[in-house]
Amino acid sequence: MEKDIIILGIESSCDDTSAAVIRNGVLLSNVIASQKVHEEYGGVVPELASRAHQQNIVPVVDTALRRAGVDRKDLSAIAFTRGPGLLGSLLVGVSFAKGLALSLGVPMVEVNHLQGHVLAHFVREGSKGSNSSYLREAPDDRQSRAKDSIPLCPVGTCLRNSMRATGSQSQFQIDPQAAGNCFTPTLGEESKKEVPEFPFLCLLVSGGNSQIVLVKAYNDMEIIGQTIDDAAGEAFDKCAKVLGLPYPGGPWIDRLAKQGNPEAFVFAKPQVSGYNYSFSGLKTSFLYTLRDLMIAHGVNTVDELAEQMPNLREDLCASLQKTVVEILMKQLRRAAKEYKINTVAVAGGVSANSGLRAAFEDYGKRYRAKVFIPPFSFTTDNAAMIAEAGYWKYQDGDFCPIDAVPYAKTRI
Repeated sequence: MEKDIIILGIESSCDDTSAAVIRNGVLLSNVIASQKVHEEYGGVVPELASRAHQQNIVPVVDTALRRAGVDRKDLSAIAFTRGPGLLGSLLVGVSFAKGLALSLGVPMVEVNHLQGHVLAHFVREGSKGSNSSYLREAPDDRQSRAKDSIPLCPVGTCLRNSMRATGSQSQFQIDPQAAGNCFTPTLGEESKKEVPEFPFLCLLVSGGNSQIVLVKAYNDMEIIGQTIDDAAGEAFDKCAKVLGLPYPGGPWIDRLAKQGNPEAFVFAKPQVSGYNYSFSGLKTSFLYTLRDLMIAHGVNTVDELAEQMPNLREDLCASLQKTVVEILMKQLRRAAKEYKINTVAVAGGVSANSGLRAAFEDYGKRYRAKVFIPPFSFTTDNAAMIAEAGYWKYQDGDFCPIDAVPYAKTRI
């Protein structure tokens, strides 16, 4: 009888601490702890992120193992994100993976964070969904932030822990009721889940990346197009900040866009060679549009302008989202046509955007293409995709030495 292959995945590339367990290719648990401390700064503060990872990683890994019903001594390997990402954040995950692997005498598997996002499409959950749970703040802290809040991702997706990175001891609670509902249900037997066939094109879009990836195999990926300046997710966040919306701005843009008119404003679109992207000009166009409106109405703030134009924020968000999606899909359509590939996928944080997801569904119907859109639980940074990549590499005996160090930047 062959021994089970059990992989523990660890993800700590930015501001989400995550651990996941995969057994024989099936996801057993996927735990994610996010950090609300960055909201007041309008962006991720690297030092605060590193400190929060140190507070989170032990309870997150412990919860993932317990929810999976796996003893750490049964682990076959530790898969971890080596990069790219914030160096301080990566150091926490890499160091923890080294210590655990040494103590257990099991190999380490390094994973490229970007490749992990692509391979998220191959994650298989059990027939009842992944055994996830909620780590959360003490009730007083949670209630104080509940007013006018918007979830980072829809209900029923992944573990979310809202905590502050301070010098004090973190307090975690397990919510059994939320734990029972916090997973994406599967349809039928998960072993029959349809996955992309190689080769396929993957649009990888997030706050730091906007790329078109030609995926020839799990370990053979080529970037055929990428942003030459800013990423799509950054454009959402920066424009949201100009409108006075909280960080991260992407979910707010998406929510307000559903109530606005996408034809209300026209923004500049880039003319870039090849399959590349550019979003810096769009951000400038958005800013100048808002500036001109304020001048025309004789006001000095967005709030004052919104009083004269009641649907201002909604229309701006809808028009911005429409423009970003059109820019992304235009290059993807060109690449699919010229490479003669009829299978396309989307991955990364921006793949949670409703406008982009609808555009992919429309693309599949219009061009009779196979389209793969990840569950919301796998759009943001998560360890399930790291464990999945680690599972593939483990079977090939592709391990990394104990002296491996994290890297902040790299290519697929």
